[in-house]
Amino acid sequence: MADEKENLVTVTSPLLPDLGQFSELLEDIWQRKMLTNNGHYHRQLETALADYLKVPYLSLFTNGTLPLMTALQTLGLRRGEVITTPFSFVATTHSIIWNGLTPVFVDVDPVSGNIDPAAAEAAVTTATVAIMPVHVYGTPCDTAALETLAAKHGLKIIYDAAHAFGVEVNGRSVLESGDMSTLSFHATKVYNTVEGGALICRSAGMKQRTDCLRNFGFIGEASVEEVGLNSKMDEIRAAYGLLNLKRVDAAIAARRAVADAYRAALKDVPGIRFLEDIPGVRHNYSYFPVFVDEKEYGMSRDGLFEKMQRHHVLARRYFYPLIPDFRCYRDTPAAKAAHVPVARRLADSVLCLPIYHDLKEEDIARVVACVVR
Repeated sequence: MADEKENLVTVTSPLLPDLGQFSELLEDIWQRKMLTNNGHYHRQLETALADYLKVPYLSLFTNGTLPLMTALQTLGLRRGEVITTPFSFVATTHSIIWNGLTPVFVDVDPVSGNIDPAAAEAAVTTATVAIMPVHVYGTPCDTAALETLAAKHGLKIIYDAAHAFGVEVNGRSVLESGDMSTLSFHATKVYNTVEGGALICRSAGMKQRTDCLRNFGFIGEASVEEVGLNSKMDEIRAAYGLLNLKRVDAAIAARRAVADAYRAALKDVPGIRFLEDIPGVRHNYSYFPVFVDEKEYGMSRDGLFEKMQRHHVLARRYFYPLIPDFRCYRDTPAAKAAHVPVARRLADSVLCLPIYHDLKEEDIARVVACVVR
């Protein structure tokens, strides 16, 4: 069994900081005797990330779900419908429900998997207050179309940019789009703080409100202005994140090399489609999804998934099932009303291959050998 574990090719591997440098920062944290509550490294990381990501204001959180929940609160959205995608991680929809809002699922683009602006417009009603799109696999949404739609109907846009760390379009950060954007720094992401996240704000006032909400609603020491959460990032993870920020560009470059190797090896395999780089976009290679056409390929997606497992390659069906198909949503009005054939087709055919910065050439060859029949 030990040998089998050593031979596994996992779907991801976390970016880890230099252990010696991390030990030095831990020692400094102990000397400062401040482990959390907007400490020295927390403030440093907020500044460093805002600079790296080319955004005006950024608030750190302890995970990537809490920024989604807080964004809706920051924008004052307390009732109504939020148009969103069924092709995402459940945190996207969970955040809407936790705020007492109603999710409305619409279909997605057949190539990128991102929310279809035309489908979103068709779903607008007098109850609609916002749109929550996702930059799926780090591929930018059609932000121009979505923002035209939002302006036309007076809607807010919150982008779930969990996959989009460092992604740019023509030199501009994709995080600048919409009213707010959120990030996840989970260990599976391109950049991580073990667990963590951030909320991108457009103004100093918006950041001040966000910071209040993530700290129980406190203003100063003795005044609680509204009902908030405890979602601050601690000093240890902030220090971890500062060190990882120094290595993330090299990690993205290494991931690109893996993506290029997959594309070269799989480009002539019938029934296997993958995402190409988009001109003008700085991609981060968060994931490498392939979409399996069973008729052309001669095997179902699940058949390929099981074959990989037998060869100790841990690919992932991501995103599958669709959010409306989960038991907690299956009987909701939003799930019953959802007519999303494109999203369903993608969910039933997607398989994310292993991609990470230290994936070895021989392991890439093992993955390819499973796909090339």
